[in-house]
Amino acid sequence: MSRARQFRFGGGLFWATSMAEWADGARRLESEGYDTLIIGDHFSPTLLAPIPALLAATLATTRLRVACTVFDNDFRHPAALAKEVATADMLSGGRFEFGIGAGWQKVSYDRAGVRFDPAAVRVARVEEAVRVIKGLWADNGPLTFIGEHYAITGYDGQPKPLQRPHPPIFIGAGGKRLLSFAAREADIVGFTPRAKPAGDGLDRVEETQECLAQKVAWIRQAAPDRFDQLELALLVWAVVVSEDRRAGAELVATRTGRSVDHILESPYFLIGTVDAIAEKLIAQRERLGISYISVFPGDTEAFAPVVERLAGK
Repeated sequence: MSRARQFRFGGGLFWATSMAEWADGARRLESEGYDTLIIGDHFSPTLLAPIPALLAATLATTRLRVACTVFDNDFRHPAALAKEVATADMLSGGRFEFGIGAGWQKVSYDRAGVRFDPAAVRVARVEEAVRVIKGLWADNGPLTFIGEHYAITGYDGQPKPLQRPHPPIFIGAGGKRLLSFAAREADIVGFTPRAKPAGDGLDRVEETQECLAQKVAWIRQAAPDRFDQLELALLVWAVVVSEDRRAGAELVATRTGRSVDHILESPYFLIGTVDAIAEKLIAQRERLGISYISVFPGDTEAFAPVVERLAGK
């Protein structure tokens, strides 16, 4: 399978101790060719608050887009989140991408005193939230929405986002239900291994090419008429640029507790020379259509030559 969509690249930036340090980090990502600065949304000591940090990054740069991949729906009411993101999109000149998910990291819920409901409940809630947010961003006048989890009565969301009809919507998911919903409602679909039911991590068994291919197939099945319009995204767990792939994988295996063979075969790890990594991503795009690749903060410098190699291709 071949898709004509060009590659895009997201670079993580999670923390800084001053505006100057944060601005320098954002400008570095921009100068290295990254398309998007990404941040996460957990109650963690290594993450700044997403919306002010992302807006500050746009003020420090000229073209860099920004995204939270992804907002945990359970931490904010969708009416409040819609207003905040629309405001940030307007103030940034239309450089926001809106990522949202059902939430999975129970420790963040525990830290904030938020109830960690079963996955089916969290997924149902984020499905409603996306409908609410899209309704509040629309030009149809006041929204009335009555769902199981949210009720909106005669509210016309203001301001409207600068990007019309709305900022690109990124839904991150690992299970069939939410991926299928994303296929129908999102602009960008981000793949991840399924979260463990207890909320204590992601299932490493799903870090395989076969599992990722199955998830892409679910997307196609859920919305065949939209499939070619969707941007498919993957967040890579680790990057090692090395002439010796096995030695590079051994470094990651020691750090993560995974086997070397698992790391070498998984799409969530990029190990090898710049040429080899670029070839792997091109082959993956041909096979699965995944064109939007993001990396964590610690890997942005190592991955930058790959960004340069594949930019515009």
